Amino acid sequence: MTASTPEEHSGQAALLDLPPVRSGATPEPAADPVDIARVVVDSPLPHLDRPFDYRIPAAMAGAVTVGCRVTVRFSGRVRSGFVVERVREPDPGGRLAELQRVDSSVPVLTAEVLALAQEVAARYAGVTWDVLRAAVPSRVAAVEKKLDLPTDVTRWNGRSSSDDDGSRSSDGAAGTADGDAASADGGSSSDDAGPRPGDGGAATTPTPEPAATGAHATVGGVDPGTSDESDGAAAPESRPTGIARPDGAAHTDAPDPAFALYPRGAAFLEHVRSGGSPRAVLDAAPGHGPHAWPELLASAIVATRASGRGAVAVVPDLRDLARLEAALAGRLPEGDVVRLSADDGPTPRYRNYLALRFGTARVAIGTRSAAWAPVPDLGLLCLWDDGDDLHVEPRAPYQHSREVLLLRAGRTGAAVLLAGSSRSTEAERLVVSGWAQPLSPDRATRRRTAPRVVSTADSVQSARDPLARVARLPQLAHETARSALTRGPVLVQVGRTGYAPALSCQRCRQPARCPHCSGPLAVSGRHAPPVCRWCQRSAPAYACPVCGGTALRMIAVGALRTADELGRAFPQVPVISSSGDHIRTEVPDEPALVVATSGAEPVAAEGYAAALLLDGDAMLERESLRAAEETVRRWFGAAGLVRGAADGGVVVVTAGESAAVAALVRWDAAGFAEREYALRRELSLPPAVRVAAVTGTPDSLRDLLDRAELPDGCRVIGPVPMATGADPAAGSPRTAPGEREERALVFFPYRHGAAVAAALKASRARQWAGKRAGPAHLRLDGLDLV
Repeated sequence: MTASTPEEHSGQAALLDLPPVRSGATPEPAADPVDIARVVVDSPLPHLDRPFDYRIPAAMAGAVTVGCRVTVRFSGRVRSGFVVERVREPDPGGRLAELQRVDSSVPVLTAEVLALAQEVAARYAGVTWDVLRAAVPSRVAAVEKKLDLPTDVTRWNGRSSSDDDGSRSSDGAAGTADGDAASADGGSSSDDAGPRPGDGGAATTPTPEPAATGAHATVGGVDPGTSDESDGAAAPESRPTGIARPDGAAHTDAPDPAFALYPRGAAFLEHVRSGGSPRAVLDAAPGHGPHAWPELLASAIVATRASGRGAVAVVPDLRDLARLEAALAGRLPEGDVVRLSADDGPTPRYRNYLALRFGTARVAIGTRSAAWAPVPDLGLLCLWDDGDDLHVEPRAPYQHSREVLLLRAGRTGAAVLLAGSSRSTEAERLVVSGWAQPLSPDRATRRRTAPRVVSTADSVQSARDPLARVARLPQLAHETARSALTRGPVLVQVGRTGYAPALSCQRCRQPARCPHCSGPLAVSGRHAPPVCRWCQRSAPAYACPVCGGTALRMIAVGALRTADELGRAFPQVPVISSSGDHIRTEVPDEPALVVATSGAEPVAAEGYAAALLLDGDAMLERESLRAAEETVRRWFGAAGLVRGAADGGVVVVTAGESAAVAALVRWDAAGFAEREYALRRELSLPPAVRVAAVTGTPDSLRDLLDRAELPDGCRVIGPVPMATGADPAAGSPRTAPGEREERALVFFPYRHGAAVAAALKASRARQWAGKRAGPAHLRLDGLDLV
């Protein structure tokens, strides 16, 4: 804001009946400018989600870099933080506190990752620091000492945020020091209060992110920036073609074997190789060796590196990561590919993160944390099996890797490849809106590569075996397993882990509950006593509170019980169990019965001879909007490990007639997703719309909703009472047993997503700032909310 002239001030003074300022008056002396660091501080409170100003002591002036870790004093406590901007401005009245310590001068936080974290926090109505906690790994000092990092911090300090990895700046301008300091101090709680005068930094108010420049492309006639079906992300700019390969070798026109099964697969690879940024949803055809899904992602990554750009690939778990890593082995230069996973430990993860940060590696593969990899000149973002709930961050704000990558694609203009053995309804929404194009094998290819699928509920099998609908292992499944065991291993997929995860009274069928906490009782072995799954207390002398019966029966059978039964039915065949804490990665191509829960199926190098999909009705009858979608995903994931029908591969599914079974028999995951998404659109249910869950005591919940300025078009369902002691990660209560809690669901269209998230976050921030007891809990777009 510019200063007014003496003439302007005289006119304003006349209107306010104030004495004019004489032109010869001596102005107040300006304070000397000082070095100021703007820091994002470790605080989970929503009303303190902004950078704070701290004065840089002269002794630390050469060590503070934009993106480095520092320690500050915040509300009387010592906390960690990241420097997001360094400026030289006057200290407002000497009120700024000094930095306590520079933990490391290495700028681990890039401007692109910071801007993405702020965008993700805004989308999920969360706090930026909670997102950064998952994005940037913990520091390991020994790694920094061993790596050959730049020692001249003046070079780091001299770089502007816009030069950092080619991303736009997200640093905000400082607000008025007095007003910001007052708001931070007045709106603080006893645990995480804002800095007091002389004891902390003054808060700054970030300016809005400038809009991206360049062409605003449309895909399929739908503008992703304005369509109701999109998230409002700007479309990426077109990239030039003809970029040379990194090794200088000429490009060959030989077709890639992994994408040979897809009519438009070669065009997708060529577009990526030439420097373009296509966006595709790929339905992976079943196959092994060169046609397996790791080869698909590896081929796309190699094509991206041929264009001189970097790539990121995110998979659900370590077993998938090992398969992708093996597929990339030998296809790229040594050291070009690194893995990012929290399960690898802090030292390898931090070492690999720094390798990406400083450009010595250009490809990041890993689990959830890899979505944040600081890859320079990003060209491709891959995600395998986006329907897997392992992609959801278990801590607030519970962001999904898919949404992180989609937001990142909007910022960087990178290509996107969402691949899976089946198609999620979220991916179908991207296809329907035109934001992404489908990549699917044609019907002839599916028939040739897919196994033969037989349902025990069809009319032919029902006539042969009248008890097939009620038997857990029908005669058809038994005969199929016996025949296939002569050719190789047989996969048996079950719905539950453990031995007998649910029990009931033998006499009255009342579910067996723990007498101490009312938790469900389960049995871990053939002769083991019942144990509560909640409090782990044993109940050897259980008596039904309804009829007094002491005999129990199993109402759910787990993987261990199934393995026990199959071991007695096939005494000469080895039985391999893969579930719970004992998950197998691979099995030999020898006759064996492999009993596994969903997601824990080992891989057979030459494929399984057959697969038995048990407990289908139990999975389809779960009380969830996504029960059928999740069941189809599990079925296709297991059936995709079986040999093709030409090689004798057979899949037997034990479930009643339904659209999910029909999709598996036809091997049409895309058709099922299209039908499911059409129903969700008709009923205005996720993912056709977004949803927010507000949970808390009746007073806090109603206070949050009443104060939130929700736009027109939002639909509020509830509040309704919640069960006591439920899991808070599912958007449910966090209070002590006996305290009443309620939950309300807010459904809203995508075009109002930013406004609704901001309104709910602001209302919750007012609860925290007002020091209310038990502020409401907020969660957006949870997979299990409906």
